[in-house]
Amino acid sequence: MRGGGRTDVVLAAGCVLWRRSASGDGIELALVHRPKYDDWSHPKGKLKRAEDALAGALREVLEETGHHCAPGARLGTVRYLAQGRPKEVSYWAAEATDGAFIPNDEVDRIAWLAPPAARDRLTQPRDRLLVDALLNALHAT
Repeated sequence: MRGGGRTDVVLAAGCVLWRRSASGDGIELALVHRPKYDDWSHPKGKLKRAEDALAGALREVLEETGHHCAPGARLGTVRYLAQGRPKEVSYWAAEATDGAFIPNDEVDRIAWLAPPAARDRLTQPRDRLLVDALLNALHAT
């Protein structure tokens, strides 16, 4: 059983991936475009059986963006219905360390954007709250 005994909940994890902007003035966030849904979101995905949520989040970031990252603050859990089933996605802040994006079937594009532009590009309003959570976490350190 997963999710504290709830077998119907889909467990997933992801990161709000960020890097310092090339100009040194601020940060940029990585958003992924999924052609299957034609949406822009933070990198995330379903956990494998018995996989630790943070390990799954880092795996998904690498699979979807091609970037390794250093995890930071936990940003919370987003809950919603996906295809009629409850889904819980745990998120962390993560600073990109190295890597390069290669398009694939799941993610065909990524965009590195300043936080206001990232907030505007995100398809789901619930994902916009994670931009604010990241900015709050970075200012607290």
